[in-house]
Parts: sequence; structure tokens; C-alpha cells
Amino acid sequence: MNDSPWGAPSHAGYAGPWPTAGQGPVQGAATAGPAYDAHEAQQIRPMPIVPEMPDLPADGGKWDGPSDGALPGAPSSRDETPQEPMSAATPPPAPQKKSAGRDLGAAIGVGVGLGAVIVASLFIVKAVFIGVIAVAVVVGLWELTTRLAERKDTHAPLVPLAAGGAGMVVAGYVWGPEGAWVAMALTALAVLVWRMTAPPEGYLKDVTAGVFATFYVPFLATFVALMLTADDGAQRVITFLILTVVADTGAYAVGWRFGKHKLAPRISPGKTREGLFGAVGAAMFAGALCMQFLVDGGAWWQGLLLGLSVAVSATLGDLGESMIKRDLGIKDMGTLLPGHGGIMDRLDSLLPTAPVVWALMVLFVGSG
Repeated sequence: MNDSPWGAPSHAGYAGPWPTAGQGPVQGAATAGPAYDAHEAQQIRPMPIVPEMPDLPADGGKWDGPSDGALPGAPSSRDETPQEPMSAATPPPAPQKKSAGRDLGAAIGVGVGLGAVIVASLFIVKAVFIGVIAVAVVVGLWELTTRLAERKDTHAPLVPLAAGGAGMVVAGYVWGPEGAWVAMALTALAVLVWRMTAPPEGYLKDVTAGVFATFYVPFLATFVALMLTADDGAQRVITFLILTVVADTGAYAVGWRFGKHKLAPRISPGKTREGLFGAVGAAMFAGALCMQFLVDGGAWWQGLLLGLSVAVSATLGDLGESMIKRDLGIKDMGTLLPGHGGIMDRLDSLLPTAPVVWALMVLFVGSG
């Protein structure tokens, strides 16, 4: 113990009091250490012991000590139970499997149903298939204009778009490319006139969106009707559909299994370069078979070029619609098709691919 009021330590072997100023050592006191001068004994005062504080953070902030006010090193009043260390034998978490992102069962069922309707209408009565295209165009326009109104407050007039779009498909089938061009011009004019019945605020953006929708959905879809006008039109349309679906499927399968390098992360984070190679390979293989065995006068090497072109145009079409959806801040254009989204989510690859296939078919084997 410290016998001095200032905390001076006691010296081993000395049991008496400290000498005061002007006195010598106390009579009879035994000293074990060297003699101390009385004056020095008054001047030397040991500093009180202060608990060691932790280093402050490098940014000069306050010490974030215990919430109960205990000093560092002192027992805390909080009843803390130390956590048991994780055993070395604890197995690591199982890796999560890749998810397809959609209900595959519903997607396959809807795809098979749509395929049956298309095939039946193609090989029974061509006019029925033209009606299928027109219905798909009208529904696609409704989805697109609805999302524009909801997300961008842009109101493209649906009535002239729907009427003109359906008429455009029919005109292309009956009168060929010239009829499609005339119908498109009249539809765009109808959009400008129809929008004049509303207040002028927002007129420019509304009619711009309407003209864009006219080109994006019904005009591109008209090239499918143009394919159908050939003598082997049903086979050409089937080839077009097969190559587009195979390209999408090849991209999905290869990208899901081997995809590591992003193709366009800002537009569609799920697409990979490996998936694009899968689309090209699958479409070229299917194109060689279709041109050799389905299309009159076709050759396998033409199918290779056709498949390559379809893979590129289908990918660009998918990226184009992804760009629109990102701008609108939505995942799907609609919910009409379980497992697929909306009609526009299925037309995204087909629409830009239709003019490519039509032009190459005309180049390779003629208009029929």
C-alpha cells in the first residue's frame, strides 16, 4: 500500500514515518535503501496513475467507448456473453443455383400454344395468319402507348395507330411494298390530325411518339405479310420464326451456362458475349437446314448467311426494346403472356428481323 498522502511508494524494510524538514532519521528506524534528503522528500511528488486511453481514430473523431461509461480496461457493467467461435468443421454455404428469372413452365406452355396457332393459320388459310399479325400489332401498340402514358406522360393517339397499323399489314399483303408505304404515310398523317383535337400542350412529343410507334410496330410487322405473298410464303415465314426462336434459345442456353463477359451491361445486364456466340451458332445451323429443305430454290450456304444475319438482328432488336424499357423504368411491357410478359416482349426480336429475312429471301431466291 501507499502510506504517503501523495501516493509515494513505501520502501521495503522501512516501517517508520517519513522524516520531516529539519529532522534526521527517526531514532531506531532501520533503513534498507540509500538515505534521502528531507528537502528532496518534500519536492518529489509522483504523478497519479491515469488509465491508458485507446488511440483516437485517424480522422480525429471521438472514441466510441462502451455505452455504460466504463473506462477502457475496466470491467463493464453490461452483461455480455462472448460469442462462440465458428467451428472449423462448419460447412460453407451451398452455392446458389442460377435462376431462369421467369416461370419456365408457363413460358413453354404459352410458347407452344402460340406456335400451334401460327402453324395452323399459316397452312390452312393465309388470310387467318394476316389476322393474327394484325391482332398482335394492335395489342403491341396498346401496350406501348399505355406504358408511354404511364411513365412519360406522353399520349400517342391509339385509335389512328391501331386502325392504321392493322390496315398497313393488310395493305402490304394485298398491294405489296408500295401499299405498305402508302398505308404508313396515311397512318402518320392520321396521328397528326387526331392529336389536334386535344390541347396544344405536349403536341410535339405526342405526335413524335405516335410516328415512332407507327414505324416500330406495324411497319416492321408488315414485312412478315410480304413474305407470305410468295408461292412458298408459309415456308418462308416458318423459316423466319424458327431462326428467330432458335437464336433467342441458343443465346439463353449458352449465356446461362457459360456466360461470363457482359455484352451490353448498361442496356441489358443479363446478355453476354458467350450468349451471342450461342445465338450465332444455333441460328446458322438452323438456317442451313431450313434453306436447304424448306425454301424453294434455297441452298445451305445461304442459310448460314441468313442465320448469322438473324442472330445479329434479333440481338439488336432485343437490346433496342431493353433500351426503351430502361428509359421507361419497367421490366416488361405487359402481363398478357404468363412467363413472357407482354406481346411486345415477344415481338422485340421478331420485328427488326422481319425486314432482314424478307430482303435476304428476295436476294437469294426471288420474291416468289
